Amino acid sequence: MASEPRKAPVEDAVREQLRDEEDRVAPEEDPQSSPHDGAQAVPGPEEEAETSEDSGDREPGTAEPEPEPEPEDPLAAAQRERDEYLALAQRAQADFENYRKRAAREAAAATHRAKSGLVGELLPVVDNLERALGSAAESEEHLVGGVKLVYSELVAVLNRNGVQQFDPAGEKFDPAVHEAISIREQEGSNPGLVLDVVEKGYHLNGNVLRPARVVVSG
Repeated sequence: MASEPRKAPVEDAVREQLRDEEDRVAPEEDPQSSPHDGAQAVPGPEEEAETSEDSGDREPGTAEPEPEPEPEDPLAAAQRERDEYLALAQRAQADFENYRKRAAREAAAATHRAKSGLVGELLPVVDNLERALGSAAESEEHLVGGVKLVYSELVAVLNRNGVQQFDPAGEKFDPAVHEAISIREQEGSNPGLVLDVVEKGYHLNGNVLRPARVVVSG
């Protein structure tokens, strides 16, 4: 019977040395410890996604975004717009009323100026007609009738346009409506009375158009 080949002593020594090195490198395992004890937990894919979303929404140090305002009630918005349009219409109406009154005043003032200018040019004609009637002789009765007719029609036209004639003879002198062209002493008369009227005065719609030219007692 053939005997097994005997291993060489050197080979046995090498194998023994390798087992000793493996025992030194591998840590002794605690049978009661878990294989995951002491190891840091590694986040899963879902946790990593949530973490990245939270950190990417805002920069470090920024405040929380304010919540969006609630939408306005449609009825309240319609009422607000109605009030705004009503106020705008009232302002426009007030502006138009002020414009209408101002335009009426300006038109009245322009009419007054135009009428005053025309009447002012006609008054000397009336004065000359009055002088002609006052100096007419009895033999010129046929001419006096025609002059009286023209004079009466002209005065009637002036009256219809708001022009009124006034004769202040015997009244107290008033510098607001009288123009003294001379002063004369007269016995029995108080000072400051109108003695003679050289030219009659005229009013236009209550305003003095031309003062009366008079002689005043001294």
